[in-house]
Amino acid sequence: MAASVWNRCMTAAVKVIRVSPSFSARRWLLSAAYTDTKLWESRETEPQNLAVLAENMDKTYERNLPVSSLAVSRFVDNISSREEVDQAEYYLYKFRHSPNCWYLRDWTIHSWIRQCLKYGARDRALYTLRNKVQYGIFPDDFTFNLLLDSYIKDGDFKSACSVVEEVMLQESFDFPSTQILSLYALGSYLAGKPQLTVSEERALGASLLICGQKQDNSVGLSAQLLGNALLGKVEMLNGIHAVFKGMPLFWGRGYLGQALAVMERAASGDVALSAETLDFTRDLLQDLSSTSDTSSSGEESSDDEGARKEGVDEDDQAERAKLQQYAGRFQELRNQLDSRAKVEPRSFLALVTALVQEKLTSAEKPDLEWYEGQVPAWEANKKQLIQREKQLREQAEREKAQRLATRAAAQQA
Repeated sequence: MAASVWNRCMTAAVKVIRVSPSFSARRWLLSAAYTDTKLWESRETEPQNLAVLAENMDKTYERNLPVSSLAVSRFVDNISSREEVDQAEYYLYKFRHSPNCWYLRDWTIHSWIRQCLKYGARDRALYTLRNKVQYGIFPDDFTFNLLLDSYIKDGDFKSACSVVEEVMLQESFDFPSTQILSLYALGSYLAGKPQLTVSEERALGASLLICGQKQDNSVGLSAQLLGNALLGKVEMLNGIHAVFKGMPLFWGRGYLGQALAVMERAASGDVALSAETLDFTRDLLQDLSSTSDTSSSGEESSDDEGARKEGVDEDDQAERAKLQQYAGRFQELRNQLDSRAKVEPRSFLALVTALVQEKLTSAEKPDLEWYEGQVPAWEANKKQLIQREKQLREQAEREKAQRLATRAAAQQA
């Protein structure tokens, strides 16, 4: 049903990419300065034989001793082929399931993503990101942007939205650049009229809602409307518990009511809503109403009815009873928006594309300043760890020599 709704109201959206040829020729999307590897590769590195390093880590694990975060960092930094990416993934997993699991360094996570991009293993970066609990991969916004931009440049918007989902779950929409890239990925993916599962509707809805709340403009408000509508659909058909499963959302019912609240804010404010997102919400309400009518008339099979009722409580049923009220209120608000010229004729993707053109360049500057300061800070922390490691090794050697001397003296006595 979601696909049919989206097909009706987003037919022309896929043409938006051709709106601004000069934009495509100029940049797509992050600049060369942002994705440049010169600063990262100019760091002081510790050349390592990965076979020896792997053997030492394996022996340490066999003795049930903790492997240091520096060992994992050295392994990731010295990757030189696609095959070694797979080996590093194994040791990231092992480290995550060791006593030292909380000490995976931020620079190691950044290095892992960069190495995956460098050696054509972007799928492994996304896999470890989506399975972050098993691998400990929790990137910063800058690192998220590199992976997200890589997928956007290749036109793989489904995978780009998977990255956005992880940004949403990590609640990392701190950089304006991350917000803009995420909204562009979401808009581009939806413009392709995908067939959405319930879990995809939930993830896209939450991503649109949370990211949209960071933008005080037509894009942000339209994203909030879309997000609330998608989450409201999941709530109406599957119950509120299906909405909150694994999502960093406020616990409250009535997401379709929240979608109408977005329209009310637009009607009384200075920001317009995209006509396309309004049409999407209208069609979604109509489809939900027809589904509700079919169910109440007894045309739905007993198996389907049982599946719908699973996990649905009395409060969910009470929310469903408001559907006609929501539909009526929607039409009232739509008329208000039309009369007050608060409807933006451009599609959601066109609005996001304009936002990219207008804001992304300026949004990159503070990111680059942060990164240029972060890399030396990472290096300083790394040097401290190396020094501490050296001191501990020297101390261990002294203690070993002392034990041997004591043992030899005892034997002579």
